[in-house]
Amino acid sequence: MRDKIVCYFSAAQSEQPIIHLLVKNYDLVINILKADINPQKEGYLVVELEGERNKYNEGVDFLKSLGVIVEPLSETVVWQSEICIQCGACASFCPTEALAIDRETMEVSFDNAKCVVCGMCLECCPTRAIQLYFEIKEAVR
Repeated sequence: MRDKIVCYFSAAQSEQPIIHLLVKNYDLVINILKADINPQKEGYLVVELEGERNKYNEGVDFLKSLGVIVEPLSETVVWQSEICIQCGACASFCPTEALAIDRETMEVSFDNAKCVVCGMCLECCPTRAIQLYFEIKEAVR
């Protein structure tokens, strides 16, 4: 099982080796996509968790037992090809190559599976062909 989730931490929780314990005790593969901790040591972590379904669920339950708020990633980037003028500005800003240029055809393409919703592409698009959408997902279980 693989899914992207957002974990909201308090100051006390950010001082604990939570990610280490998820790897060690639940055999999960963790890809940190984005993180932000404020000066009060509160913050959030956007991660992609991958592992066997039962281990994944046990890991999420472990986070919740510590008081970490766990939610599914609820933002997604949508590329509207019909509006795109193929300038390639977005591809030069995309850190994961979710937006890429085919060098033979010079056409832009978008691979949502590679997108980490960093938002860097949103401001550089002159036609606003790239937009951020919020989707409602079922609660993580």
